[in-house]
Amino acid sequence: MATFLNLSSVKLNKWQVALLLGTPLAIGLGMYVLRKSGNKDDTNATTKGGKQPATSSNKQKKGKIENKTLSIDGTAPDTELERKKKSAELGEQLSPLKEANNYKTEGNNCYRNGKYDEAISFYDKAIDKCPTEHRTDMAIFYQNRAASYEMLKKWNKVKEDCSLSLEYNPRYAKAYYRRARAHEATKDMSECLDDVTATCILEMFQNNNTIVFADRVLKETGRLDAEKGMREHVPVVPSAAFVNTYMRSFIADPLQLMELPASTTDAPLRGFVRARKAFEAQQYDDIIAACTEEIESSESDAQYKVEALLMRGTFHLLGGSFADSKHDFDAILANADADPTLRVYAYIKRAALFIQTDERDKGLADFLEAQKLRPDNADVYHQRAQILLLLEQIDEALVEFDTAVRLAPNHAIAYVQKCYAEYRLALLTNDQNRLGRVIRDFELAIEKFPDCVECYSLMAQVLADQQQFPQAQQFYEKAMKLAPTNPSLLVHQAIMMLQWRGDIDTAVALLNRAIEVDPKCELAYETLGTVEVQRAQLQRAVDLFEKALLYAKSQAELVHVYSLRNAALAQINVTRKMGIDMNTISAMAQSGFLAQPGM
Repeated sequence: MATFLNLSSVKLNKWQVALLLGTPLAIGLGMYVLRKSGNKDDTNATTKGGKQPATSSNKQKKGKIENKTLSIDGTAPDTELERKKKSAELGEQLSPLKEANNYKTEGNNCYRNGKYDEAISFYDKAIDKCPTEHRTDMAIFYQNRAASYEMLKKWNKVKEDCSLSLEYNPRYAKAYYRRARAHEATKDMSECLDDVTATCILEMFQNNNTIVFADRVLKETGRLDAEKGMREHVPVVPSAAFVNTYMRSFIADPLQLMELPASTTDAPLRGFVRARKAFEAQQYDDIIAACTEEIESSESDAQYKVEALLMRGTFHLLGGSFADSKHDFDAILANADADPTLRVYAYIKRAALFIQTDERDKGLADFLEAQKLRPDNADVYHQRAQILLLLEQIDEALVEFDTAVRLAPNHAIAYVQKCYAEYRLALLTNDQNRLGRVIRDFELAIEKFPDCVECYSLMAQVLADQQQFPQAQQFYEKAMKLAPTNPSLLVHQAIMMLQWRGDIDTAVALLNRAIEVDPKCELAYETLGTVEVQRAQLQRAVDLFEKALLYAKSQAELVHVYSLRNAALAQINVTRKMGIDMNTISAMAQSGFLAQPGM
């Protein structure tokens, strides 16, 4: 098994998951290995970093290097001008190629001195003079002229010249990189991503500047696509597993605790009563319509309008309909006569909505309003603690968890999540003593709450993070006995199998099982897509990422998945243009022939 097939975390860096650890690394190495065994005099060959190899003919052209400064085409300045003078004195007739290279050298000197218009004139002469069969030289001349146009911010000219350069040398990394920068300047981000992907492949991912550039472009394409995706996003009723996980995170949610009077008639259930029965039966598709029936009924027929608004707002939130959700929570909070407890939970849930829409200050302000209304409500502190933990404000999260556990000492999830926050802080501060205490606290949590699946699953994640994989597997197995159809447990086990053993077959089986038990599990599609990228099944990966996009619920999730999808699409585009046989390269990678130690 090639070592680069191992995943190291749930949310790896997008560029690394989709590109660095996958096929493009193998492609770059493959081209290099095959090139070494080919014709050494091939002028289209590329070396590490995209530079042109020094053949016997161009070695003779360079002469003695007097100036160590590199020119813009990646070669050292030659002394052709002096040789030209001496040759003229001796009556030697310069060849067209030598004259062209003399013009190039003069152009390079002008470029280094900031005389870009003059440099362009010399590159024009070099291009006119050079015989077109000298393809490598022609590629360099066009690329150098593009560099001058870049300094003048003539972006269309840069693109034209880089494209002409690539016609002469289709594997010229410098031309792809410069054209990528021009595309970025003109906001043509899709084309930019293709070109920077090609550059990474040709440089065999050895140039950190290119990788940083690629990561920036990938994030920007994801952001742009996510903005459009949010506008066109069709809300999807969440799966039972997702709703159950969300609801279990609350300590005293009134929607779950309230008891409705028994019906005294055989009349069909309607309004909020129907919604509540649908909730108990996990028939979540019926809830929004039933709540709407209650909200739109007359005052004399409606007993539970505020409750219906809270429930409908909650399910709009879970489905990603943020505007509709906010409308419902706003209606509750604008009603001064509404039950204070219902108002508290409207604040808590609107706070979560604001966090998802990247309005952090508004979200934290809503938590404060909820705390003012009910300072002894444990959910205010527990829900705020979870948000702060996601925002990497671990010290502040621990204070909130402490308060939540003090107010609700028998709530298992608050207790074990506090343990997990302690673990995160121990890692952050590199406190080994604290880490030891955290493990003991997890053991106590399991003793205190033996039926809480989160106790086992969080303990397993901590052990896997510490690379204690056999012990982690034992806790996952215990968690699975309590919740055999929990898709998140299956996904996390799959990731651990990749970390632990590089066992792709087992991981894929677990991910497919997660999708089987929960066809709306976004994380399962996303993770399986990253595995398929690494197996060079790029179109399959794109299909999986498209599926994940259907069930992503926030803009942050959309940005992440769009970035993964775009990386896979860029690989498909580039490998097709370059004529790379993906199956052959993948087979070489799987055999270990292209595996890189330490990757």
